[in-house]
Amino acid sequence: MNITEQIAAELGIRAEQVQNTIKLIDDGNTIPFIARYRKEATGSLDDTVLRSLFDRLTYLRSLEKRKEEVLSSIEAQGKLTDEIAKAVADAKTLAEVEDIYRPYKQKRKTRASVAKEKGLEPLALAILAQQKNSPAPEQLAADYINEEKGVNSVEEALQGASDIIAEIASDNAEIRKKLREYMLKNAVIHSHGKTDEQTVYSMYYDFTEPVAKIAPHRVLAIDRGEREEKLKASIEIDSSIGCRIIFDMLAKDNTPCTEFVKNACIDAYDRLIFPSLENEVRTHLTENAAEQAIKVFSLNLKHLLMQPPVKGKNAIGLDPAYRTGCKIAVVDKTGKVLDTTVVYPTPPQNKTEEAKAKLKALINKYDVEIIAIGNGTASKESEMFVAEMLKEIDRKVEYMVVSEAGASVYSASKLAAEEFPQFDVSLRSAVSIARRLQDPLAELVKIDPKAIGVGQYQHDMPKNRLDTALAGVVEDSVNSVGVDLNTASHSLLSYVAGINAGIAKNIVAYREENGHFTDRKQLLKVAKLGKKAFEQCAGFLRVPESKNILDNTAVHPESYDAAKKLLEICGYTIADIKSPSIAKLKEKAESIGLKQIAEQAGVGVPTLNDIISEILKPGRDPRDELPPPLLRTDVLDMADLKPNMVLEGTVRNVIDFGVFVDIGVHEDGLVHISQLCDRYVKHPSEVVKVGDIVKVKVIEVDVKRKRISLTMKGI
Repeated sequence: MNITEQIAAELGIRAEQVQNTIKLIDDGNTIPFIARYRKEATGSLDDTVLRSLFDRLTYLRSLEKRKEEVLSSIEAQGKLTDEIAKAVADAKTLAEVEDIYRPYKQKRKTRASVAKEKGLEPLALAILAQQKNSPAPEQLAADYINEEKGVNSVEEALQGASDIIAEIASDNAEIRKKLREYMLKNAVIHSHGKTDEQTVYSMYYDFTEPVAKIAPHRVLAIDRGEREEKLKASIEIDSSIGCRIIFDMLAKDNTPCTEFVKNACIDAYDRLIFPSLENEVRTHLTENAAEQAIKVFSLNLKHLLMQPPVKGKNAIGLDPAYRTGCKIAVVDKTGKVLDTTVVYPTPPQNKTEEAKAKLKALINKYDVEIIAIGNGTASKESEMFVAEMLKEIDRKVEYMVVSEAGASVYSASKLAAEEFPQFDVSLRSAVSIARRLQDPLAELVKIDPKAIGVGQYQHDMPKNRLDTALAGVVEDSVNSVGVDLNTASHSLLSYVAGINAGIAKNIVAYREENGHFTDRKQLLKVAKLGKKAFEQCAGFLRVPESKNILDNTAVHPESYDAAKKLLEICGYTIADIKSPSIAKLKEKAESIGLKQIAEQAGVGVPTLNDIISEILKPGRDPRDELPPPLLRTDVLDMADLKPNMVLEGTVRNVIDFGVFVDIGVHEDGLVHISQLCDRYVKHPSEVVKVGDIVKVKVIEVDVKRKRISLTMKGI
């Protein structure tokens, strides 16, 4: 099975789809571009499937490359046989390839290599042959005593022979494969505490679970506990079964040498094979758990980035604090900073009335409709202060507590200093908090995704793999929404397909020097933005100021003629796109026949459908179709919560064992996976996602430990 067929089988898609996608990737096309504008070639595969395909393609190509290196190395040693070549060709994983290569690798000095230097390999092979009429090992060994080579006795000769047989067993690819499979199915992982003190790892102080069943988050918890020297973990298995697997491969029954070979096999298992495979199994568990954690983080991040913006409203961002005061930033509906100040409603100053007066004045002066409060230190007191103040004004102003994860990282960054050189670090945070509510995507792209805090154990993940996965999520989110070419920051532009950080800065520089872009074609005048980059990015960039309305849609410039042909066939012109009569475009197109129009327009039916959707809603934002965020005017205290109380809240994080929900109390409540719904759920992401507004019922409140247990059942 070749790479194309293997990926097709794994992803459950046609080989033709895989082949076409691989060609598009190899031609330098980006995933967002392929997903949006090459649907005919891929059979409308979405960005998630395309990224899975790309990951498998990368792995399988690296596997093929390693196979070639291994075959070349064995051949150079003059040891390549048809059997070895077939085994390498049939290998499905890098681990299998390395097992086959193991006997041919250059080894450091081992007990077996020392024994070979003493001339004991023929003895080892004679014993391992286990001939029925063979002399006993002691008799065979007598011929190998050689004081010049350092073999001074029969015992020393037999020890050397045993070491060589043990290494032969350890290097046997089939033995390793069978033992590995057995361990993955039947071994258990056991952890015990290295301390008696109560820690977050206490549940793992005497913990045992089958390797095949242990949940990913538990693997990561044990790994972290070991790194922090609170736990010690090991893989455990019945060693007699492990040794029997080796016996079945190497030991023969009822020969004078059988017992000696079995003892050498036991030594191989205890000293060489089991420790090596134990490390492999631990690595396998960690890699799988990390991959699962990265998937959950990626999913949460996508939903967070795609949260609907609160458009068209002036906002106040409030960065809470105690001693240094709450930093306030007022921004207009485009995110431009209008005013800043500092108020001191929290301890130790407690200047509540003065703070109220300042905020009320800002609300009235700038017609503020929403307030975003950061959820960090002093957030609870700040929220209570804001809720109390809102009761005293005669206009509708709502607030929302927003995650300020990563805000401090951003505000102290070079990027923030360039954007707001006149503000100190804390005021930059207040601006970021306000903008997060207005347009989460545009603001959060400025922050390292790992700092956003919607995953679990993200700081323990393989950095390169995590960075690649999260960058892909941000890229897909940015491109699915589209970017205003005339207002986007270079941070946002750098995630547009085909645009790197350098080109993004060149776009901003061109804009500052020449004024607003008036159409998409002007992009070709930007330094280092060539035809390929233009092809990749043009459809994702919007120019609302353009005379050509298609420049403010996701219709790609390569399809403008097709869009005009569609309009002509249906009795419209470009000017009619702004007319109410355009609402019947889809109906007219379907009555004429989409396939017929597509043929005349020179595009496929999937592209034609996309063109129709864009013409019907030029400048549309897919996030507007989602439920708006839950804004509040009043606040709850944890002490107000009682069992069976039903509340509405926003899902803030989805992890393996449940979801955290913001119910308007400073601490998020936990809905355990068993409390999500009445049916069996493998992972909470099957039921809810970050940003969902859900109804929950209080099960229990532990004020001392600041824990709230919730359920979504029976509501």
